[in-house]
Amino acid sequence: MAPAWLSAPRAAVSLLDGAPASRFRSEPPARVVAVVFRPRTTGVSVAAQRRVVAVATETAPAARGDEVGTPFMEEMRAAAMRLHSRDQAARDGKKEAQAPMEPPIAKWQPTVEGYLRFLVDSKLVFETLEAIVDRAAIPWYAEFRDTGLERSEPLGKDLEWFRQQGHAIPEPSAPGTTYASFLEELSEKDPQAFVCHFYNVYFAHTAVGRIIGEKVAEKINLQKELEFYKWEGDLSQMQQNVRARLNRVASGWSRAEKNRCLGEMEKAFTYSVDLRRHIFMFP
Repeated sequence: MAPAWLSAPRAAVSLLDGAPASRFRSEPPARVVAVVFRPRTTGVSVAAQRRVVAVATETAPAARGDEVGTPFMEEMRAAAMRLHSRDQAARDGKKEAQAPMEPPIAKWQPTVEGYLRFLVDSKLVFETLEAIVDRAAIPWYAEFRDTGLERSEPLGKDLEWFRQQGHAIPEPSAPGTTYASFLEELSEKDPQAFVCHFYNVYFAHTAVGRIIGEKVAEKINLQKELEFYKWEGDLSQMQQNVRARLNRVASGWSRAEKNRCLGEMEKAFTYSVDLRRHIFMFP
C-alpha cells in the first residue's frame, strides 16, 4: 500500500553507504595474515606476531563504526520497501494483497482547485514539522533544524503566485489540519514514531513529490515550475546530511524504540496519501 514515490529512481531514496571498500585495499598481504594464523611455520618472533595481530585488528572491516549493526536508515528503507511490495502486489491483482491506496499517477485527473488544496494542506504540514523541530521540546529534535529540505517558505511563494494569477487560495482542509494536529500530539508522546513521519514527509517529497509536480503541471497546463520542487544547493548532499543526522539520533535508541519508529511507517504513508487525494479524487 505504499505510495508511488517508492518507485522513483533509487538515487532519490538511496541510503548512506559505509566507508568505501578502497580504504582497506592496502591491507597486509596474504603471507602476513598467514603469519598470524600459522606462526609455527614462519620463524617470526612472538613480539612481531603480536604487532601483526594488532595491525590486523585495527584495520579489519568489522572495526569500522558503519558496520557495527545496520544503520537505521537502511532499516527505514527496508520497512518502506516491504509496504511498496505489498502495494505493487495489489496493483498486479495478486491474491491476499490489499487494495492500493491510490491509483497510478498516469490515471490522475487533477484540477487547479484540487492542486491548490493539496498545496495549502502540504504547507500546513511542513510548517508544523518545522515548528516542532524549532521548539525542540525533545532536545534531539534540534538535530533536524535547517536541513535545507524545509518547504513551507517555497510553498508560501507558490500560493502567492497563484493568488496573483486570480485564483482563490482556500483555507487548510481536513487532511491537512488532521495530520498537523496528529504530528503535534505524536511529537510529544512518542518521539520515535514522530521521526518516521518526519522522514516520510521530507523524503517522499524529494522523490515522488517531484514526479507529481511534473505530471500535474502537464495535466493542468501549468506554465511554471513551482518553488515547491526547487531546492537551494545540492539536494543529494542535503539528503545525505539528513540521513546522517537521523542515523546519529537513532544510534542512541533501544531496539524497542527503533521498532516503534518502523511500525509507524504504514500510518505515515496513509496520511501522505490523504493529502494527495485532493489531486486524484477532486471532483
